[in-house]
Amino acid sequence: MIVVKQINKSFGTHKVIEDISFYIKKGQIVGLIGPNGSGKTTLIRLMNGIIGTNGGVIQINGFSPNENGDDVRSFCGTMTENAGLYEEMTGRDNLNFFASLYLNVDLERIEKLIHLFHLEPFIDRKVGTYSTGMKKRIGLAKVLLHHPKVLFLDEPTNGLDPDGIRLVLSYLKQLNQEENTTIVICSHVLEQLETVCDRYIFIEEGKKIEEGTKQELEEKYLHEIQLKITGDFPLSLLTDLHISITKEVDGIKLSLPDLDTVSNVLKQITDRGKLYSAEILNNNLEALYFTIRRSNHHE
Repeated sequence: MIVVKQINKSFGTHKVIEDISFYIKKGQIVGLIGPNGSGKTTLIRLMNGIIGTNGGVIQINGFSPNENGDDVRSFCGTMTENAGLYEEMTGRDNLNFFASLYLNVDLERIEKLIHLFHLEPFIDRKVGTYSTGMKKRIGLAKVLLHHPKVLFLDEPTNGLDPDGIRLVLSYLKQLNQEENTTIVICSHVLEQLETVCDRYIFIEEGKKIEEGTKQELEEKYLHEIQLKITGDFPLSLLTDLHISITKEVDGIKLSLPDLDTVSNVLKQITDRGKLYSAEILNNNLEALYFTIRRSNHHE
């Protein structure tokens, strides 16, 4: 579906993207992760054909964004932090206008999206009066008007309240499952990406530093497991197992070599006492992200 091969992009003498390659299968949800200024937004603009590369190959569903930009944009939806709305027009007029640019969008589709993103209370007000969260929701409706096969989303939940975030993320999962839509998401909120993404691509200073599923990343980078437990059991049980123990106010933190050891320790505790809670502290996406960055800096 998406092929990116050895692409480069510079603005003047400043290299923004350097020799990046990856492949995204149809129907995958991929998180594009990196600090501010790493090149994430530029990469999305390159894939959508808004700007051209200085070298390398990009293909979106067999089309080159450089040579067939209009074709690519006809089946892609792109949402950047700037929603690209006309602020002197109402939300409804914005949707009607953008719908008129496509051949296959009818009034029913517009009304469905208005209802889906709970836009009714403000849809007939001028967009200039909207809050950031309102603009974000109508911006999402705008890019979904033409049933895109590919979605490029740059910080899609910025400015949304918790209910809005849950709404957007659940809809993206539903869209992916029902229509097999390929989705690329940039976000700084890694906890949100972890709930929806199949795979992750990490970039820094315009270069790809890692990619993989969460399981693949854990296998490569999770060399020690930090397990926090609470319960009622003899501490001698843990010392007998020769485990590194750190007592904390709200529990005990253990350093364990692998998941098999975690299972063994938990079984020993439940056999000889009571286990109230157990949580692995360092296998979430955010922890893996910082481990990957540190590893890359040490190379």
